[in-house]
Amino acid sequence: MLTSFFDLFYQNLIHTTWLEAIAVIFGLLSVWYAKKANILVYPTGIISVLIYVYICYFAGLYADMGINFFYFLVSVYGWYKWKHKDQSNKELPISRCSRLQHFSGIILTIIFFFILQYVLREFTDSTVPYIDSFTTAVFITGMLLMALKKIENWIYWIIGDIVSVPLYFHKELMLTSFQYFVFLILAVMGYIEWQKHLKHTTIEKAF
Repeated sequence: MLTSFFDLFYQNLIHTTWLEAIAVIFGLLSVWYAKKANILVYPTGIISVLIYVYICYFAGLYADMGINFFYFLVSVYGWYKWKHKDQSNKELPISRCSRLQHFSGIILTIIFFFILQYVLREFTDSTVPYIDSFTTAVFITGMLLMALKKIENWIYWIIGDIVSVPLYFHKELMLTSFQYFVFLILAVMGYIEWQKHLKHTTIEKAF
């Protein structure tokens, strides 16, 4: 069984298009820069998501196609938000969500899920409407929290990545499935790194 799994992975991998490969490379770069809280997360991410709009359309992952376009819009906003400095000439700092923001994030995710799964079931030929809608809803919230530099954005990415690995494998997008596995590792590392940054900043403020 394990041999057949790797055979399937290899056969689909060698049929990977150059376009998917480019999207994966820039997607990985984007998450790496996000881990470092580097503003280059946005230009690299924009290239990746625009390619995935095209890829997801032909794969029948309509919600993921929509979220990638949404990523593009939020990336433009996030790029501005991270680059824009306040009156004291300081960049947007990494911070934690308030209780209200936590609650709002969960509610938004639930609302997005129900809307998306209804649209996919009623108006598309999606074969995975519930899973597609779930990952999309989770990633939308994660993207919004990242634009605000909230550390909890990584929790949403971790959850979405865990589900996306088998989803893209099922759709025979092997390189993309592997990409989300790497995303998962980077998301865990990003959460740890942002935690350290917050702790260091808190210590500095104390003195």
